[in-house]
Amino acid sequence: MADKIKVWCFLLVLLKLVSNLQNCAHAAPQVPCFFIFGDSLADSGNNNNLVTAAKANYRPYGIDFPNGTTGRFTNGRSTVDIIGELLGFNQFIPPFATARGRDILVGVNYASGSAGIRDETGSQLGERISLNEQLQNHAATFNRSIQLLGTKQAAENYLNKCLYYVSLGSNDYLNNYFMPSNYTTSRLYTPDQYAKVLIDQYSQQIKLLYHLGARKIALPGLGPMGSLPYASSTLCPNNLSCVTNINNAVLPFNAGLVSLVDQLNRELNDARFIYLNSTGILSSGDPSVLGFRVTNVGCCPARSDGRCQNRTEYMFWDAIHCTEALYQLTARRSYNAFLPSDAYPTDISHLIS
Repeated sequence: MADKIKVWCFLLVLLKLVSNLQNCAHAAPQVPCFFIFGDSLADSGNNNNLVTAAKANYRPYGIDFPNGTTGRFTNGRSTVDIIGELLGFNQFIPPFATARGRDILVGVNYASGSAGIRDETGSQLGERISLNEQLQNHAATFNRSIQLLGTKQAAENYLNKCLYYVSLGSNDYLNNYFMPSNYTTSRLYTPDQYAKVLIDQYSQQIKLLYHLGARKIALPGLGPMGSLPYASSTLCPNNLSCVTNINNAVLPFNAGLVSLVDQLNRELNDARFIYLNSTGILSSGDPSVLGFRVTNVGCCPARSDGRCQNRTEYMFWDAIHCTEALYQLTARRSYNAFLPSDAYPTDISHLIS
């Protein structure tokens, strides 16, 4: 009986969050702008015109998205799209590739499929916009903001109030460390050493973002990569210990990111940084309680005809990316933590308050 009560309480909370999402859609935005840095989990079209295998501007991608196929690597909205709605924006944050004029004042999505913290990450797939290049693009946005708002001080005051979501690192493992035939990192570093190398570089990149006006920064950790269909089918076919090793390899990165959040909050005390526990959110509870019946394969393989009809029952859209149904869960719990472990030291709703 106690377990049933817990399940019902969980569902009631989710229904409340759905109601909040609908209400937010009609309210003024809680922040003036929302800037997004990331990879294919957040890309909204920046890779469309690049020479790369990492693009999603064809069906069935976008089959459930209001604007159709846009370059998002899922069937509908991504986590950042839903967070934008929770923040009260009545439009999707434009990708840097198409943002023009005053569009940038609501924010910009710089995310690029296959991008990483390290510049070489994802190079075997073709062109991509690494985090360093995304920061260069944001520097251009900063300069354009000065032109639009009149003075550098006015631009800084405006940008200080915005939310910044920086989510990279997955490709530094999937399209770097776990690909020894293409990259040397797994031979040069143990998992602990590699995590430190990544966090040290990430720290400098985030500090640069701070100097470009960011004062409210959300840093999602990495999810359980061994649970991806890609891991079980390609990296570790029929090898459970390999899957476990992949999950364990990224744990030092997440631990380092929590420590980095503490460090940045101490050193840059006029700014606020939070950690979002992606692994915890995706690993807590029984997926079937939330309606997910298929958790080990993607709904539609890449370049399929898109006939997967029961999309809300799948956790994964393809071998790497989640469905909108799962992104709704991660977005809501990132915005308004359901468990204390979902976010540290607070969630997005309190970060922006």
